[in-house]
Amino acid sequence: MLTALWPSHWSRIQRSNATLISALLLMVVVVSLLGTLLGLLPDPIGTYADEFAEGARTTLYLTLISGAAGLLLGVGAALARTSGNAFLRTAASAYIWIIRGTPLLVQILFMYFALPVLIPGLNLPDFAAAAIALALNVGAYNAEAVRAGLNAVPRGQAEAARALGLPKSRVFSDVVFPQAFKISLPPLVSNFVALLKDSSLAYAIGVVELTNVGNRIQSSTFQPVETLLTVGATYLVLTTLVTQVTAAIEYRFDVEGRQK
Repeated sequence: MLTALWPSHWSRIQRSNATLISALLLMVVVVSLLGTLLGLLPDPIGTYADEFAEGARTTLYLTLISGAAGLLLGVGAALARTSGNAFLRTAASAYIWIIRGTPLLVQILFMYFALPVLIPGLNLPDFAAAAIALALNVGAYNAEAVRAGLNAVPRGQAEAARALGLPKSRVFSDVVFPQAFKISLPPLVSNFVALLKDSSLAYAIGVVELTNVGNRIQSSTFQPVETLLTVGATYLVLTTLVTQVTAAIEYRFDVEGRQK
């Protein structure tokens, strides 16, 4: 992890910030130079380097957009799932049950092909349909992670805060949720990294992301080994960079409880 590169006398926040900034800058540099770097390789990779780079950027955009939306959906669904309102609990439970019980590929296909039939005139572009389906999918898994975090916070802490005179909203925002978020962070990070790989299923509706690009190139060049190895290596680079960013966030919140 990049945090090991910084001076030991730096505080946790300083090392976390330095790691986060470095990882984001490195991600920008790698994505920007990916076409140039792949262009140095022999055919068929060098010939199609720009297409690989564009596919990688699309994959990253799709992951970031759906990941951010999925986090908001997950928090909202978790709050609804643990609320005292029966309607909200039922709606959130139904959403989580349906999404977690059906394949992601079916959800993507449904969003692109079936939704316009159910709602005439609602013809989503392929990227938008994929982003919505991915956000709904990861949101359901995030909801369970956040709910587990909320349930893990001892009730006595909330009761003690109320006994001190804090209003209910402050008890949740200042006492319960910060602890729940820290507990939920590892599975949320894992879901986000998995989302980057799951975005490859967007090829099924024509989104020109990394997997789609690789499939097109190997079909036209009849060189699947070189092409798919390049696709796999690019995914590995992207997931490594994303993992560094998420690891810096975990380190900042001291998820492991080391306080160093």
